[in-house]
This record gives sequence, C-alpha cells and structure tokens, in this order.
Amino acid sequence: MIFTNTGISGVVIVEPMQYCDSRGYFFESYNQRDFAAHGIDAVFVQDNQSQSVYGTIRGLHFQRGEHGQAKYIRVLSGRIRDVVVDLRPGSPSYAQHVAVELSAENLRGLFIPRGFAHGFAVLSESAVISYKCDRFYCRAAEGGIRYDDPDLAIDWGVPSTAAVLSDKDRALPSFKEYRPCC
Repeated sequence: MIFTNTGISGVVIVEPMQYCDSRGYFFESYNQRDFAAHGIDAVFVQDNQSQSVYGTIRGLHFQRGEHGQAKYIRVLSGRIRDVVVDLRPGSPSYAQHVAVELSAENLRGLFIPRGFAHGFAVLSESAVISYKCDRFYCRAAEGGIRYDDPDLAIDWGVPSTAAVLSDKDRALPSFKEYRPCC
C-alpha cells in the first residue's frame, strides 16, 4: 500500500497495490499492520455502506466528544468527491478542508482521524461507498455543518442546482453556528 499525506495532518490517502492477470485483479483494501506502520492505529469496530445517485451530497457529519470517529472511506462502485474539514481546536489547519476523488477505478481510500467533519458528493451516475469506523455510531452525539457554508467554500464538484440533499442535511447549521465536536 502507498500512504500519501494530504495537506492536513492525519488525513491520509491510501492506494493499494493491485495485482492483475487474465482472471481479473486482487488487492488488499485494508491491512492493520500496514496502517500501524504508517502511524494509523485505529481499531475499526463498525463497517457501513451507502448507495447514492448523482448529485447526492451527504454531510458534513461528525460525532461529538468521546463518540468521535476515525474513518476509512472507500468507493466500491462509481466516483465521489470526499471532503473532510478539520474541527480540532488548536489545530494549525482548523477550519481547512481536503477534497479527494475516490472511485472504484482509482481504488484510493481515505483515512480520516477523529475530530473531522466528513461528507461526499456523488460524481457518477451512482456510487456505493464503504467506510470503517473506530467507534460505534451514537445518535445523541451526531452533529453536522451545512455543505454550502460560505466560510468553508467547498467545491463539491456538483452544481448547486443538481445537489440532492436530505431534509436533515439542509437544516444543518453554518460553520459559525455549530457546537464544537471535540
């Protein structure tokens, strides 16, 4: 696996080594020893999967306090723009974001440490996303920030006229209004 640091400490792009032959391909999508060797010591306890259509934007979501989650995101089919926003108080990159294209074709994964808001936009006709979490989901600890917050100025790769959002995500507070997650 190739581990590439992004512009924000702790957020890492993971690219597996793919082995191809006449039958197809094989790769390890996750290897705890390789992750640990690169400073990622998360122990994952929950796997989630979602399917969404073009233009869907899910996020920006996070879990507060002791329920904060590290995540490892992968795309099983389709293509997304995955976005993380640093919410760690005192971090030099506080309120900054990283956007990474993940797809079934490029096989990239994205590791997100605790203390980040996370979201994605579907760029293909549909996409299936898989993600591991190092803590269990807790409804009482969930939080979020509006995807179109002007202070964050995130380019989701989807025109706002094509954005498909849940009512819950439409009602999220702005970055200035959110309660700190950590």
